[in-house]
Amino acid sequence: MSEQLEANISGAAWRVGQAAEVCFQEIKDGDMWCALHGENLQVGIAGFGPTPAHALHAFETAMCSENGSHVIERKTVK
Repeated sequence: MSEQLEANISGAAWRVGQAAEVCFQEIKDGDMWCALHGENLQVGIAGFGPTPAHALHAFETAMCSENGSHVIERKTVK
């Protein structure tokens, strides 16, 4: 993992952790993790990835996107 990606993931995890008033869940579904803000996938914002850290990074991308859509980060884990 590159240093920049690792720093981005760490920063995303810290920012999400600081939002204590936000309902946030990490859910494992099959071989993917889901970071979800909201009641469910239909009304919430979510990020998916092969690890919790990658799901958080995808979640931050979704939170910052104009339409707030779900983002899947498909990085292979070694």
